[in-house]
Amino acid sequence: MQVQWDWLYLGVLLISSVTAEIHDEEIQDADVEVEDFDTNSQETDIDKGRSSLEVMYKTPEPTGEVYFTETFDDGVLTGWILSKTKKEDTDENIAKYDGRWEVEELKENTVPGDRGLVLKSIARHHAVSAVLTKPFIFDTKPLIVQYEVNFQDGIDCGGAYVKLLSSSDDLDLEYFFDKTPYTIMFGPDKCGEDYKLHFIFRYKNPKTGDYEEKHAKRPDVDLKKFYSDKRTHLYTLVLTPDDTFEMLIDQSVVSKGSLLEDMVPPVNPPKEIEDPNDKKPDDWDERAKIPDPNAVKPDDWDEDEPSKIEDHDAVKPEGWLDDELQYIPDPSAEKPEDWDEEMDGEWEAPQIPNPKCETAPGCGEWVRPMMTNPNYKGKWKPPMIDNPNYQGIWSPQKIPNPDYFEDLHPFEMTAVSAIGLELWSMTPDIYFDNFIICSEKEVADRWAADGWGLKKLVASANEPGMFSQLLTAAEDRPWLWVLYILTLALPVGLGVLFFVMLISALEGEDKNDEENEAAEGSQEEEGDKSNKSGSEDEMKEADESIGCGDGLMKSVRKRRVRKD
Repeated sequence: MQVQWDWLYLGVLLISSVTAEIHDEEIQDADVEVEDFDTNSQETDIDKGRSSLEVMYKTPEPTGEVYFTETFDDGVLTGWILSKTKKEDTDENIAKYDGRWEVEELKENTVPGDRGLVLKSIARHHAVSAVLTKPFIFDTKPLIVQYEVNFQDGIDCGGAYVKLLSSSDDLDLEYFFDKTPYTIMFGPDKCGEDYKLHFIFRYKNPKTGDYEEKHAKRPDVDLKKFYSDKRTHLYTLVLTPDDTFEMLIDQSVVSKGSLLEDMVPPVNPPKEIEDPNDKKPDDWDERAKIPDPNAVKPDDWDEDEPSKIEDHDAVKPEGWLDDELQYIPDPSAEKPEDWDEEMDGEWEAPQIPNPKCETAPGCGEWVRPMMTNPNYKGKWKPPMIDNPNYQGIWSPQKIPNPDYFEDLHPFEMTAVSAIGLELWSMTPDIYFDNFIICSEKEVADRWAADGWGLKKLVASANEPGMFSQLLTAAEDRPWLWVLYILTLALPVGLGVLFFVMLISALEGEDKNDEENEAAEGSQEEEGDKSNKSGSEDEMKEADESIGCGDGLMKSVRKRRVRKD
């Protein structure tokens, strides 16, 4: 029995693991007001794009010091500037930043009253930007950038990242384009099957004054689901004055590291570099192995022997049809009526397999099969030996790097004064919402609870039941059907086995009762015979005693059997 329960428990674990893979997130706490929540709403049909969870939405408001916030809930692009320029080095037909933007609600899991900025055009350049409430200066306070993205129609090739534009006297947002200087670029990007989460900062070389992009290493997590599930996701970047960073999706860390150690290329150049003027000597020997100069080809080594020879022991199979061809003209084929022999040449029927060869071992001229030549040795080569003159792999000598510098605090970047979206996409309806730039994580978390947390709660309430999720998962992963069948078959099989064993046990008990009853009857007969030698009174008393006892035992036995 214990083994059976163990198997049943294993089946439950399998189903649980599949369910966890499909939906591995739980609803996080969010401070929202909820009204008239129907507990059966998940089992009823709802209008597309409308929430089955009636909520009271209130536009988020920052609870502390911020450098920029935007909710788009007023329905217009107040304070945002559309670019009027063109993209350089691009075909004239698509060079203009004429991609269309709209402020509208989500298409699915809508929260009434909540709106976002939506990229509407495909195969077009989009550019829109806004000035920060006040510039952010990289000194003693952390930088936190947070916003929401929903790929409502999925995403084929396109980005949803933001740029924090560098402060300068000549920054004109009407001419914001791909070469406008920025300090930080952060956010999701995808093309084909390459899923990325960018964190790039432009670093000014203290020696040369040139700017170079520093890219954070790729996250170790699978990002695909964030691009394909059509849910609103929260993207957060945290930079701290101790020169560390964290990237979060839905408030879970997906990547973190150091600005000094985890950026490519690294901020600080190497102290030494290879001498570009150092040349490898002409007599430098890098060969670890060389042919043995003292080796001699054996006299009996025949290089002319072929690798394959005819098998002279082979015999032509009986029934081989030497006079039949493997393919013959199709006797049922007819020359097309429009065939012109002057233009098309002489017509020939198409070839078909010879039906006589289907049952025969072969047709046509029989040829002996080839076999490996036991005398084949190939071209002789001297064996390899260790090179006595081996000097190792040559490399140039190291010299001090003339461009070396050491910056221990790359966090001190160029100040930023504006935020912008400069994007290209082959998929429309990319949704952006609830931008915030601040210095306190608590402020960003509270902002997320009032906005993204509410969207997450509504989306979770509208999710289908577990059975629908299992079917959906199997569409993408056909191998799950095998797991489902095994998981369902286990408890059924174990149940049948349990009842078979129970019936067998009951039948065994009945058989034992019958054997015990027969044995008791035999003992009673022996007792009667022995009592005949005593007195008549003793025999009568014995008979009464035995009879009473026998009747009582049979009565008890019958009641017990009936009860069982």
